[in-house]
Amino acid sequence: KTKYSKLIFRKSDTVPEELHQMVQESFLALREHNCFFQDLVRIKGKDFLTPVSRILIGNPGCTYKYLNTRLFTVPWPAESYDIKYCSPQIHDACKALMRLNDYLHIETVKALQGQNLFENKEIEDISVIDRKQSFATSLTEQESVSKDQSSVCVSEDDRSLKNRTSYNLTLLNYMDPLQMLYLKQEPYFGMGNMAVSWHHDENLVERSAVAVYSYSCEDLAIQESNEQELKGRDPAVWHVGLKVAWDIETPGLAVPLHQGDIYLMLDDLNMTHQHCVLAGLSPRFSSTHRVADSSRGTLEYILGRCEVALQNLQTDSDSMALSLKSLEAAVVKQVEEIHNEVEFEWLRQFWFQGKRYLKCTDWWLKPMAKLEEFWRKLEIMTSLVLSEVRKEQQIEEQRNETISCFLLLLKERQKLRKEWTAR
Repeated sequence: KTKYSKLIFRKSDTVPEELHQMVQESFLALREHNCFFQDLVRIKGKDFLTPVSRILIGNPGCTYKYLNTRLFTVPWPAESYDIKYCSPQIHDACKALMRLNDYLHIETVKALQGQNLFENKEIEDISVIDRKQSFATSLTEQESVSKDQSSVCVSEDDRSLKNRTSYNLTLLNYMDPLQMLYLKQEPYFGMGNMAVSWHHDENLVERSAVAVYSYSCEDLAIQESNEQELKGRDPAVWHVGLKVAWDIETPGLAVPLHQGDIYLMLDDLNMTHQHCVLAGLSPRFSSTHRVADSSRGTLEYILGRCEVALQNLQTDSDSMALSLKSLEAAVVKQVEEIHNEVEFEWLRQFWFQGKRYLKCTDWWLKPMAKLEEFWRKLEIMTSLVLSEVRKEQQIEEQRNETISCFLLLLKERQKLRKEWTAR
């Protein structure tokens, strides 16, 4: 097997023209309505604004966290959800991206099934580029074999296949490189300006695929740029770069991206390799479809956690006074951990990004109001713990254990509140 066999490339003419038109119009509509925002991310304790502007669109109630910033989906019009959009154009854009998501899911399943057939027969995949070739090698041969793969169906565990290809959101990116004062240079292979540095995509389901639709607003004058090429890469054209993770000996790969091109990163490629985005000269949109790990990142999950915490709160039927059912260390610890999670992973993450989501929809306002209501009750529960541990009625050993774990979580909360105030 060669190093890049799990990267599948599709040229724009393999995608239905109607879908191209819908998706490209949606990009332009979202830009026109000022729906793209630079994210404030945290790397090694320092905050940075991303050079790329983004918006997250996907299943209602889903979130996606990267570089310590949680993004909240602008929900696409899923069945059984009442979603009010700020304009018909935004509704149409979200609907188009949901259509693209369905299309990419089907294409990814076909590609994975094709790869499995080749692997099972131990046939070397001739569609990939030999690692000894330079990253500028033509991808024509890869494309033709990828087409052949897409028509092949073999049996695989359906649940596993569905889990790894059912994209639940897309992170849209927009960048105009000519508006950027400075872009980093690719440091290992001389690939030129980078819009996004080498990285793995975070917080995805293990071995899940990533599918990307690229749309650069190409200008003929830019396409025919006479600038000096960088080791075979045309600096006027956008590229996706791929390299083996933590390896600069194996030659990297740079794949040119034109209007409507698609690429798929299959199976464990996102774990074993790193990718970057190499800037061209024209503005570019991309729609990056992912299977985000939803084990701790959905509205349903966090509301469920709140319900668990509030099981330890009781109301006296006569006086209506609130009290705690248990002061056991394990129970107190769980409740205070949920308290911190609600405040720092959800409420503060949502509100520190301002009112950006109101540009598209008010869908998140009711869930956030509900979470704030839960948070106020959790604050009361913290106060009740403080008042109870001051009393002498508890067995000293149990009391000390409760105080010990409780204080650790309070210190963590105080530290995080200071950090968030600074942000």
